[in-house]
Amino acid sequence: MKIDEIQRALIARGYDLGKGGPSGKGDDGRWGRLSIAGTKAFQAAEGLKVTGVADAGTLTRLFPSAVTKPAPIPPWYAEARRKMGLHEVRNRSVLMAWLRSDGKTLGDPAKLPWCGDFVETCIALTLPEERMVANPYYALNWLQFGMPLAIPAIGAVLVFKRTGGGHVGFYAGERSDAYRVLGGNQSNQVSETWVEKARCQGIRWPSTAAAPSGGRVMVSASGALSTNEA
Repeated sequence: MKIDEIQRALIARGYDLGKGGPSGKGDDGRWGRLSIAGTKAFQAAEGLKVTGVADAGTLTRLFPSAVTKPAPIPPWYAEARRKMGLHEVRNRSVLMAWLRSDGKTLGDPAKLPWCGDFVETCIALTLPEERMVANPYYALNWLQFGMPLAIPAIGAVLVFKRTGGGHVGFYAGERSDAYRVLGGNQSNQVSETWVEKARCQGIRWPSTAAAPSGGRVMVSASGALSTNEA
């Protein structure tokens, strides 16, 4: 935020910053004693700590329309996160019960690839009107799900190719070379992992859900790429 922008916001609220600047009311871009005094007066009026420094709390009050609310978490993604850590062997009975809680399941996750079953259960439980793809247990069939997205957003369905088949999970962020994927059957459990962007075949979004918001989420975390999610 530039100094003259802060000064103009203070002036608009009736604070006297002098006669300098383009408007002749003190918006000269220099943080002098009148700007500090005006900031202190504003902070006192807003019940903030009076410092004369245009800190984050002060700027939030000065520019309320500029505050960006975090994008809402899609319900199917929230459901997926609640299952983080469930393991196909250690938590087999709990995982199996949840996978069949929507009325259908592929079978024993300790014996069968269950990434599609995981995505299907998350969506079926939270979006009961959503039309499911034929055989959702085959990961590449998710390329026909919902509608395509050009730019991923939290909760988007990512479909990948792998040796011998495919993989499907939810978008949790990205870095330059890989997507952060929240999914099942990743190291035999519900987890997040990095999957190479070059393997991604499509990005999909439920047709009955609200339009995605927030867009790309860049993640600075490092980590090895997953090479096979079977």
